[in-house]
Amino acid sequence: MASGIPERKLGYEGSRGGGGGGNLFKRTLADMERQLQNAHLLRSVRQRTQTMPSSFSFSHGVGDLGCNSFTAAAPQRLASFLPSATSSEFEFPRKPELLLVSSVPEDRSRVSVSDQLRELERQLLLDDEAEAEASVSSGSAATHAEWDEAIQQLISPPPPPPPPPPPPLLASPTNSSSSTVSFASCSPPSSMPSPPLPPSSRQMLLDAVTALGEGNLDAATANLTLLKRAADPRGDAEQRLMAVMVTALISRLNHPQVGISHPIADLRSPEHVAATQMLYSLSPCFRLGFVTANSAILDATKDEPKIHILDFEVGQGGQYAALIQTVAKRLLLRPAKPPPAIRITAVMDPSSPFTNINAGNLTAVGDRIKKLAERFGVVLHFNIVSLRAAELDAASLGCETGEEALVVNLPFVLSRVPDESVSPENPRDELLRRVCALRPRLVALAEQEINTSTSPFPARLAEACRHYGALLESLEAATQGSLGPERGRMEAGLARRAVNAVAGEGAERVERCELLGKWRARMSMAGFEPVPLGPTVVESIKARLASSWPNPGFTVKEEAGSLALGFAWMNRVLTVASAWR
Repeated sequence: MASGIPERKLGYEGSRGGGGGGNLFKRTLADMERQLQNAHLLRSVRQRTQTMPSSFSFSHGVGDLGCNSFTAAAPQRLASFLPSATSSEFEFPRKPELLLVSSVPEDRSRVSVSDQLRELERQLLLDDEAEAEASVSSGSAATHAEWDEAIQQLISPPPPPPPPPPPPLLASPTNSSSSTVSFASCSPPSSMPSPPLPPSSRQMLLDAVTALGEGNLDAATANLTLLKRAADPRGDAEQRLMAVMVTALISRLNHPQVGISHPIADLRSPEHVAATQMLYSLSPCFRLGFVTANSAILDATKDEPKIHILDFEVGQGGQYAALIQTVAKRLLLRPAKPPPAIRITAVMDPSSPFTNINAGNLTAVGDRIKKLAERFGVVLHFNIVSLRAAELDAASLGCETGEEALVVNLPFVLSRVPDESVSPENPRDELLRRVCALRPRLVALAEQEINTSTSPFPARLAEACRHYGALLESLEAATQGSLGPERGRMEAGLARRAVNAVAGEGAERVERCELLGKWRARMSMAGFEPVPLGPTVVESIKARLASSWPNPGFTVKEEAGSLALGFAWMNRVLTVASAWR
């Protein structure tokens, strides 16, 4: 046409009427004159529009677009899929503030011209609306399903892949200068649950115990197989603990009935006796139990000329070497006062399974103690008696009633004496009643703070796991992480104690520790009453701990108003010392 108006904008395509160019002179003369008057304006606007990019990103306005990045041309391309609107009715926003969201700079003059162009186009195509609706309606039914499918694919994430799940995606840092948004970066979080963390070694240990208690040997064996991989006698404290507990479980699995195994033999070997003395020497919690006993004995007999000590487990005599040195220092501070005469009576029970291994050593131990006392100027006598608990009395023990201060030393002794759960005679309470009948000035008691006597097997193993785990950690701290032959032998002996306490049953379980509350009940029923540990004793113990083991993990806890002292590692009490009369 002479006007030069583009046919696509004016709707003059010959094909729309269905009969060649039948629609070419359809408009009135007044309309044509108005169109010719705006021809120059239309050409001007078209030239300016063509200088714009064909598409631009809405990357800065993704708040309402979800994960999809649409371009400016996208609404025109998708308009043909709409079931009830023509392409000319899909207009861009006319508000300038909405155009700013597209991140394409536009001044107000350009926006005004664009609005005029759209109004002109709407009027030019107004008469073709009916024909356009007919044309679009013919294809809307076919394209409506395609549109729904396309939208669903855009807004719905693909189904998760079958297991095994893919590795988790690492979140990439966000770059504020980027002008594009990737689909994967704004995908909704996966609904697949995170893979569960592997169970801890201690939990697997408890699972194995549960399976063993239920008679499920296959599950117990499977857990033990996994636990063996986490066990290492030369590893860290947790790995060494697993080595001990696995050994206990295997012993229990191989000998589930009482009377089949003979675990006491391991506790009677010379290697175990030596390992026990190393434990008493190197472990702060055990050693402070003996130190507290010595301090309580000397505090109760400080003005006595004669001191008689009954001891049911002399061991290698290390406790008395320290006591003799303390007495010698006291003599130096009070040179005018004569030294006390000390008599130690070692009591051996012929019915105890540990008597034979101690009998041969006691004489040699007594000789060493006497020589040490002579060197420090302390008068000391040492003798040995063999008596059962029911045979204990003042005459058989050589007690001089009224002429000496009698004290009884029981650190880490009573836990090896059978109780009512082993024998109806209850040798443990019988021993306490016999000792109380002697009317001693003081009874020094120290024991591990753990119940391995009356608790059932699952609870016993769980408690042993916590107790011996903390004990192994404390030994590592006390030895500053060095794993020499001495510490290795000591921990091997500790493992034998733990195995017997966990896996043994009946008379075979000789490691029968009890908690402080149970010891209080036993002592009270036997006729004893607690003796508060004086401030001198408490402060001396705390000073000894600070000077010998400065690690802050070791602490002294006063129980029930200084009626007992608990020696703890990381707030878990491992041993408790108390005094009675």
